[in-house]
Amino acid sequence: MEPFYEEKTNLKEGILYPFECHIQKGLGKGILANAHYHYYIELLYCVTGKAVVFIAGETYNFNVGDMVLINSREVHSIYGAIDSDIEYIVVKFDPDLLYSTSIAVFETKYVFPFTSAKSTHQKFFTKNEIKDTYIPKLLNEIILEYTKKTYGFELAIRNNIGNVFLLILRNWYDKGLDLNIGTNINEKTLKKLQYIFDYVDKNYMNDLSSESVASTCNMSYSYFSRFFKASVGKAFSKYLNYVRITEAEKLLISTDLNITQIAMEIGFTSSSYFIQQFKRYKSLSPKQFKNKFTLSIK
Repeated sequence: MEPFYEEKTNLKEGILYPFECHIQKGLGKGILANAHYHYYIELLYCVTGKAVVFIAGETYNFNVGDMVLINSREVHSIYGAIDSDIEYIVVKFDPDLLYSTSIAVFETKYVFPFTSAKSTHQKFFTKNEIKDTYIPKLLNEIILEYTKKTYGFELAIRNNIGNVFLLILRNWYDKGLDLNIGTNINEKTLKKLQYIFDYVDKNYMNDLSSESVASTCNMSYSYFSRFFKASVGKAFSKYLNYVRITEAEKLLISTDLNITQIAMEIGFTSSSYFIQQFKRYKSLSPKQFKNKFTLSIK
């Protein structure tokens, strides 16, 4: 049995947001978080006290003003280091949040360091590295927005998360760091990806498959599958379902179409498969999503 567990994403007031934020508190020495992993990215920012953070076999002393960046699927644990209170900000979010709803190819190269399994990005940022940036302010604003949930808080949180990562990337660029993402993102690759993304945006409602898109791109099925997985970090079928489910969300809250009609509208061949995939991505059924969302905006 593995000595760590997969942390599941929880519904908040019946809605699966692509992010979750809170202040984690602890008292004295001891376990704050057992060894675990998850499929979202996590940011930690120390407010008071001290802790020790273990990430993928490395150890970091986590002090006031420090920030930790935990990538998707990285095993990590946290321990209180001293006999006093500790508080740290926790921001968790789906990696897809770093993209636009329709992925623009120029964004792809910036997101790779945080989504690629081969990435060896910087995990730990000291207080001295970030104190003169807007990062501490942005993280505190994220917590405030998530707590108050005033009108438009979702947009504010998404924008602030994007700005945090923009500052991280610029910091690395100024240092001349090699991000070592293990993927050759050259102009030719970007053009191929742009064509695929555009093609899916225009045709997701049709009967698409890896084979048909590969043929459209003048690639063999095996090459296309390897290329797409290496470039985007997920299989084409999962990306296609992600696009379709995103479109389904819009239809569920903006139209009176029933579940079967929506399934057909976005390219699924059956309503049962659509419901299955929607539950997989959103942790609730399309009907539950529609009801919960409608209640939340009244």
